[in-house]
Amino acid sequence: MPKAYSLDLRERVAGFVDSGRSRHAAAAHFKVSVSFVVNFMKAYRMSGRLTPKPGGGRRHAKLDPHRAFLLARVAEKDDITMPELAAELVAATGTRADPASISRWFIRNGYRFKKNAAGQRTRSARRQASTRGVDGHAATKNAA
Repeated sequence: MPKAYSLDLRERVAGFVDSGRSRHAAAAHFKVSVSFVVNFMKAYRMSGRLTPKPGGGRRHAKLDPHRAFLLARVAEKDDITMPELAAELVAATGTRADPASISRWFIRNGYRFKKNAAGQRTRSARRQASTRGVDGHAATKNAA
């Protein structure tokens, strides 16, 4: 991850643009990218802060505050789908979450859901084990 520009440079860029010069001129003068100056000035006007946003670290999931709701819904209806759960979460709390992110949240918190109790995949009707041989006839015992 790239390192943030220094506070000194940020102060000089903000002062340059605030004095009436363009953002493109500021980028050329301080030898930084135009996108940095544009994005920095936009953030500076909105927040009034010159300091960069904190970098790194772990972001907290927006679903953590709704842990009790999610676990209660799964306990009530164990075959609920993730899209249904996402729709109920929006209706109950107003928090919008993608079904895939809800699934990842459950996995990250140690909850795994299998399709059947044995934990094995179900076989299709065409692939069931049978006593028939490769040619379709019943297998014979080898007399030798």
